[in-house]
Amino acid sequence: MKRRSTKQIKLGDIGVGSKYPITVQSMTTTKTKDTEKTIEQVYELASNGADIVRVTCNEIEAATSLVEISTRSPVPIIADIHFQYKLALAAIEAGVQGLRLNPGNIRNEKHIKEVAKEALLADIPIRVGVNAGSLDKDIAANYGESTPEALVESAIKEIRYLEEVDFYNIKISVKHSNVPLMIESYRLLSEKIEYPLHLGVTEAGPLPGGLIKSVAGIATLLSEGIGDTIRLSLTTNPIDEAKYGRHLLEYLNLRERKSLDLIACPSCGRAEVDVIKVAKEAQEALEEKGFPIQVAVMGCVVNGPGEAKSADLGIAAGKNRGHLFIKGKVVKVVDEKDMVSSLVTEGELITKEGIEARLAAADKDAAKIAQKDVDALIDIQGDVNDFKTKVKSVVEINSNQDIDS
Repeated sequence: MKRRSTKQIKLGDIGVGSKYPITVQSMTTTKTKDTEKTIEQVYELASNGADIVRVTCNEIEAATSLVEISTRSPVPIIADIHFQYKLALAAIEAGVQGLRLNPGNIRNEKHIKEVAKEALLADIPIRVGVNAGSLDKDIAANYGESTPEALVESAIKEIRYLEEVDFYNIKISVKHSNVPLMIESYRLLSEKIEYPLHLGVTEAGPLPGGLIKSVAGIATLLSEGIGDTIRLSLTTNPIDEAKYGRHLLEYLNLRERKSLDLIACPSCGRAEVDVIKVAKEAQEALEEKGFPIQVAVMGCVVNGPGEAKSADLGIAAGKNRGHLFIKGKVVKVVDEKDMVSSLVTEGELITKEGIEARLAAADKDAAKIAQKDVDALIDIQGDVNDFKTKVKSVVEINSNQDIDS
């Protein structure tokens, strides 16, 4: 995907902008003044895929805790500021790596510029975080509702305040809970500015709806090259936000794979096993091991290895046995009861030795045994790809037609 060209900013050691990989963000749900619990959650988020973590700074005790949180955190910490500009100044003093300001909350231009001047001295970025519920008050009154134009105008007005004091270390979000409006807002904004964009569907809600809405909005924009950092704003454990955000980028080939990608056929009457059950068991067992590979669970040996030949590893069921395959090549035939355990064993070996080494170590008779199972199932089920019979039928139909009619 060709990404939109943007300015580049840094939050600690993490870069945000078109020259850097797209990053995943989430936000702690702990009380920030509880330093230990907040740090514990920051570490959990980081270990589950978050590159950047936002922490609320809503009281002086929270700002005090940010001194230790920012120092001990494994990832950059952004202080989330609402209403009170002095807490933004305190967060900067505490050593955070970034701020998020809401244009609808800090209304005094002088205060906004004072924060920007201190952020400039500290060399930390500010995210102008606009959403449908917190537009600039004058702009909200003018438009009457949170249209894409209103969100973008509010963001640009805030940006101008920052630029007037020579502050350009900026990223922007224009979030909306309505997916089409969110998409249109970011498209419009991307045409007007060169700053990096933080993508998200605000107030997306609980699973599964919140995840569907977030993916629909964020993935659409990413596929158009728009977006430099993302957050899935879900009403769930923030660990899910980090995991699903990371998975989304991996599935779009926008980040290197670091987690399991399990693919499986949706099952049908041709399946020789309970695909849903086997896929669930395989996912649980393989995720526990943390293999960063693509694994396929297929219900039928006739088409399974061929359909999933791009997978690093897979298993297909047939005649009470499983065909274990690597990149579409059957390397072992195992008992049906051992399908999941064989995936785990081979997954460990692939992770340690590599795919080429495991292909070279394939059982010499595996392919022959597998073909016998395939042939036997074709005899029972019929070959859906019986081209010879179809071709003969087509020829016969054509030869019986009157070419003059």
